[in-house]
Amino acid sequence: MKKELLIASALVSTLGAASVANAVTATMSGSHHTGIRGSDLDSGTDTMAQHNASSFTVSLSETTDGGVGIASSFMLANEGDAGTQTSGLTLTFTDGSKLDVINAGNAAASHDVSVPGGQGEASITVTTANNAQSGLDFFGTGTAIGVEWHSAADFMADGLKVGASISVDDNVAADASATVESAWGLGATYVTSAGDTAVTIGAGYSASEFKESENAKPTADNGYHVGFSAVTGNLTVAAGYANGDKVIDNATSDEREIVDNTVTKVGLKYVSGDITMSVGFTSASGKDSATLGTAGTAEDAVDSTDAGISYAVASGVTANLGYKSVDSQEAGVSESSGGTSWYIGANMAF
Repeated sequence: MKKELLIASALVSTLGAASVANAVTATMSGSHHTGIRGSDLDSGTDTMAQHNASSFTVSLSETTDGGVGIASSFMLANEGDAGTQTSGLTLTFTDGSKLDVINAGNAAASHDVSVPGGQGEASITVTTANNAQSGLDFFGTGTAIGVEWHSAADFMADGLKVGASISVDDNVAADASATVESAWGLGATYVTSAGDTAVTIGAGYSASEFKESENAKPTADNGYHVGFSAVTGNLTVAAGYANGDKVIDNATSDEREIVDNTVTKVGLKYVSGDITMSVGFTSASGKDSATLGTAGTAEDAVDSTDAGISYAVASGVTANLGYKSVDSQEAGVSESSGGTSWYIGANMAF
């Protein structure tokens, strides 16, 4: 018996040593936002309360003997979102290109141009009946069963990067509503300079097909976005535009509806030492319909203005002051779910 215990102990020790020697590289990152957020609504009760949002991510990576990088990550907590958004795998090749496999992204969304907005957590939620989409990548829903390819820098031309993605049917049943059957996307980013100004231009196109359900016929969403960013010294100026159709949950039933949507975003950011000041404006509008494949006639719209100041207090610690104003129209009529919001707080990141 003693001999068996010694053998078992030696085996465990060996396996333990081997697992340590062969362990992938793990790094941790995360943030914690805490502050006070107030709102002055067009209707209803004004509010003022503490607002927290925290996240904790573990990133894993290793490189094969052939020089191919393998990486993935998972979130232990994400209190500011509905889920932990576990990623798939990313393979990085020796030529600088990358391939995301399993739960890959959409290539159109990956080439959005970032447009400055407010700081902190100021927020106004409009009525669920208003279906105007305000993001530049609102179209092209996909599934987790897919891949996205990212080219290396300077692909076919100095300053050019491109990407392509595709996802396929995950066999989820289309019961009372439509579900995604397949999706694809293309995107490109071009970086150049004009004198002392660094210019970035981004564009993307994506489309998705949806299965037929008991209440709706097969349909699709699709769209494109274009944008630019110009950085001169400490000043950043950026703008973006998107147009397309969106298949979304109907607010009043299990069906889906298409929103013919446009989004225009403009923003400015100026950095002075440890202080960053920014302002942004978004105008979004779309015609929605309760029947798939039928063009809507009543237009929803959301116009929002964001502004903010952040101050780098210490390494990883930022104080934020933010403001947001929202004007909402549902079915062409101004309604009372807009208002203004302010936020003052801090972000601690590691």
